[in-house]
Amino acid sequence: MKLAKRRALITGASQGFGLAVARTFVEEGADVMLCARGTEQLTRAQGEVAAYARGSARVLAMATDVSKPEDVQRLVETAFAEFGGLEILICNAGIYGPKGPVEDLSWAEWSQAIAINLMGTVLPCRGVLPYFKERKYGKILLLSGGGATKALPYLSAYAASKAAIVRFGETLAEEVHDMGIDVNAVAPGALNTRLLDEVLEAGPAKVGRAFYEQALRQKAQGGAPMERGASLCVFLASSAGDGITGKLISAVWDPWETLPEHLEDLKESDIYTLRRIVPRDRGKDWG
Repeated sequence: MKLAKRRALITGASQGFGLAVARTFVEEGADVMLCARGTEQLTRAQGEVAAYARGSARVLAMATDVSKPEDVQRLVETAFAEFGGLEILICNAGIYGPKGPVEDLSWAEWSQAIAINLMGTVLPCRGVLPYFKERKYGKILLLSGGGATKALPYLSAYAASKAAIVRFGETLAEEVHDMGIDVNAVAPGALNTRLLDEVLEAGPAKVGRAFYEQALRQKAQGGAPMERGASLCVFLASSAGDGITGKLISAVWDPWETLPEHLEDLKESDIYTLRRIVPRDRGKDWG
């Protein structure tokens, strides 16, 4: 088992991709602490994940609002106390937030989306870093989304927060690169989760005709397999991913299984990072 004797904290783990990652992790032998805001759904998820556990893997759960510093601190302290330590943090909690033209949106809802998506990623990282630094080892995985690498009209809070998460991951990776801590962003692909259902429910008037029709096609075709993204998380959280850091890696499009063969290339370049495109990158001789 690739994650035997490893201990992981997974946010947003009561449904969707977070739940799929938790199941895969316990199948690989890891102890997992699940967190989400809804107690009832979280309890069901804990039971479901426990059914997949292999070996001595333990499954714990704690209701947490990742946008609140006191909640996150209590979560991290509980996870360390129960497991005796942590090696892995997966920041998966996220919402789309309000949908529509930015000037028409509720500012409170827009701000809440930023708080959950961005602050709810940074706060758990702040919580585990002192422990990871003390051990000189740790794996931090941040969930990216479609808004990180392209514009998402009518989903401005989501797009802005997901782009910020990727740049935060690159920045944090630079801060801790000499401390045995790897930090990466994961793009799991277009998944058929509650977020897709939200888009379909909102309709083209709120999310735009193009995005709505894309969502309809995705719903019909099944979307990207969650197992692929979960396997990438296992890879990066295991010893196989040691030394890969500061990257945004696509579960669907990138040949991540072979990345250990290219560690020097990854360390010495901006491959799999967010960077500004200049005219010469597109074959232009101006600028």
